[in-house]
Amino acid sequence: MTPPHAQPSPHPPPSAPIWADLAQEWTRFAQEWSGWWTRATLPHATPGGAAPAVPTELAVDPADAAAITGRYAERLQALWQSVMEAGAGRPPSLVEPKPGDRRFEASAWSELPWFSWLKQSYLLYGEYLRELAAASTLPPADRRRLAFLTRQFVDAISPTNFAATNPEVLSEAVRTEGGNFVHGLANLVADVGRGRISMSDDSAFEVGRNLAVTPGHVVFRNELIEVLQYAPSTPTVHRRPLVIVPPCINKYYILDLRPSNSFVRHSVAQGHTVFMVSWRNIPPELGHLTWDDYLEDGVLAALDVAKSISGSRTVNALGFCVGGTILACALAVLAARRDRSVASATFLTTMLDFADPGEIGVYITPEFLAAREPGLMAGQRMHGSELAGAFASLRANELVWNYVVRNYLKGQTPPAFDLLYWNGDSANLPGPMYAYYLGQFYIGNRLVERDALTMAGERVDLSRITMPVFVYASREDHIVPWTAAWRTTALVGSPDVAFVLGASGHIAGVVNPPDPPRRSHWVNELLPDDADAWLARAEEAPGSWWPTWWRWLEPHGGPRVAAPATPGNASHPALDPAPGRYVVEPAR
Repeated sequence: MTPPHAQPSPHPPPSAPIWADLAQEWTRFAQEWSGWWTRATLPHATPGGAAPAVPTELAVDPADAAAITGRYAERLQALWQSVMEAGAGRPPSLVEPKPGDRRFEASAWSELPWFSWLKQSYLLYGEYLRELAAASTLPPADRRRLAFLTRQFVDAISPTNFAATNPEVLSEAVRTEGGNFVHGLANLVADVGRGRISMSDDSAFEVGRNLAVTPGHVVFRNELIEVLQYAPSTPTVHRRPLVIVPPCINKYYILDLRPSNSFVRHSVAQGHTVFMVSWRNIPPELGHLTWDDYLEDGVLAALDVAKSISGSRTVNALGFCVGGTILACALAVLAARRDRSVASATFLTTMLDFADPGEIGVYITPEFLAAREPGLMAGQRMHGSELAGAFASLRANELVWNYVVRNYLKGQTPPAFDLLYWNGDSANLPGPMYAYYLGQFYIGNRLVERDALTMAGERVDLSRITMPVFVYASREDHIVPWTAAWRTTALVGSPDVAFVLGASGHIAGVVNPPDPPRRSHWVNELLPDDADAWLARAEEAPGSWWPTWWRWLEPHGGPRVAAPATPGNASHPALDPAPGRYVVEPAR
């Protein structure tokens, strides 16, 4: 499906009147395209199916708009002139994609005059629109949404996204005599049935066969969670077990992918008895569950199971992403109850201070919540596919348009990639829990206020979290900005806080096994008041951050004892073998 007027077409040499009208034309075009995008895509790609509100006026000072327009008119004129002078030869390059933009890597984009002009004129037009949006005098929140929509618009109209203007697609059509379009249509039909764009070859993976294969057993199950206990791989283990709380909007096996990159397997190999929370993929009958249910029947129940089975009065706990947010709230509840049973806490790419939630904030507004809250509070579920689509749209070129071109225009099957397979295996959330999460955290940012919220019958205060704390953030994280994760170091009341910054993004930064060595991480034992000051004095260390965390966690594990011979105990007998039942339940 092609958005209105989005198909690129040849243009005459630019003239002053054309460029003088560009701002007004773009406003009309952006509004029309936004309407198409909302109807055709965003119901499946944003939280609740609502597009970010688009200001009806750009609010750019006329003098600034004229200056920006004039500057880009001159650049486009120079581009056109250079292409005309090159004739049939290779035209000069006056503008190039930003580093990391791989859309125009094919040689035709540089060697053939038509495609070179098309590429460069598109890049110039995109720069023009982004600069025009940046010059807007709208209020900050509206300006941020305008900048986001501008980027979405520019990404969507790229000539690489259309068969007639993508030389790689045209070449493939000639080579296959149109077979690529036949395969592409079949891929499109299959993806419509899945309700999402395929990013990985689904047939290459199966949970329990080649993903989530670390040996273990389910030792507890209620309507919300299963708790898995993993079998030891060392003759002795630390007396104090490790309880992992993964994100509830996806499946837990992001931390137990293939054996080579399984965070769980490597943690077990360090001598830790690992317990994993496996969240339920919420069915319609559980749509009434609340945030308190996720604390009481989720995290707190799992902690009790781990203590009972291990025989230890204390445990270590780790939370990842929203799992870390839930863990922090549970720890604050325990602190209010004067319960010191958690000896250390680790937070991976976790946001507790939502003052700057990153670009996902463009979707989460009071207006959106007001429109969606009645249904959510009545038990309507938030479908995992909506959340996954929203996160993907933050990196649309990489996670949306790249696969549109490869799957549908080139007719290719996506390569097998475990991280992206997991990314497509989303889970549903109950409405009341999700509404509370958005309203109190993302919109109200009340978790940072002492005693402002009551959870599980207790006033919560993050400063009462006083056990040793390890905070990990990813430098290129587009979901939890690393500076937002950094602020956890000041929110908790622990005198013993370590902060480590890893390379790459939200998922790949976390799932970074030490062998083979990849990426790097930054360490700095000093914790100044400012995140940038911390980074300026941090030391870059090659390879994975996992060994740094192992060294930090080891003294908190307690003395070594003989590894358990069997899983569970009399109160919590072994039920099913890992990976359990809940993780394989499809989203309904």
